[in-house]
Amino acid sequence: MADMQAFRDAVGGWAGGGSGAEAGELAVRLGVRTAVLLEGLSDLAAVEALAERRGRDLAAEGVGVLSMGGAMNIGRYAGLLGPPGLGLRLAGLCDVREEPFYDRGLKRAGAPYRDFFVCVADLEDELVRALGTARVEEIVRDEGDLRAWQTFLRQPAQHGRPRHQQLRRFLGTKKGRKIRYGRLLVEALEPERVPAPLNDLLTSV
Repeated sequence: MADMQAFRDAVGGWAGGGSGAEAGELAVRLGVRTAVLLEGLSDLAAVEALAERRGRDLAAEGVGVLSMGGAMNIGRYAGLLGPPGLGLRLAGLCDVREEPFYDRGLKRAGAPYRDFFVCVADLEDELVRALGTARVEEIVRDEGDLRAWQTFLRQPAQHGRPRHQQLRRFLGTKKGRKIRYGRLLVEALEPERVPAPLNDLLTSV
């Protein structure tokens, strides 16, 4: 795992304008054949949690799961890791509103779109709907966040909003919370309730 983290760090440095030599060397040494491109760290936590539940070691399988730090970076990452760069197979998740960025970025890189799966709003929304709001609120309570959740609900902006939208917004209100719950919500899912985009991604790689 430490080596795969080194690969992620090297790719991040490369995407930020550094040299790609280290990323290329690590890709060869680790046998990376597929790069799973995700918008953020919460998506990464969810993908890794589901892989673990299914008894898979993605790093050992040559699958590098990477956070791009935002959907707008898809063109950059696809160019570095796809056909123009390291020549890795690309897969990932995207939010429906970000599809145009992914479409343009992947086309520029000459990478196929078939292994990218679309979430209706985002992955957190998919997970909340899969679990149901009552179950998610139970998890929030069990994690010691009940008081913060109750305070959040008293905000005027939340009055009258559907519960699943309130929960989705709550998960993103504190740094690190969305990442932590990305894993927790996946761990709480019944196997048959895994959202289709997440299931299809893990099936494809």
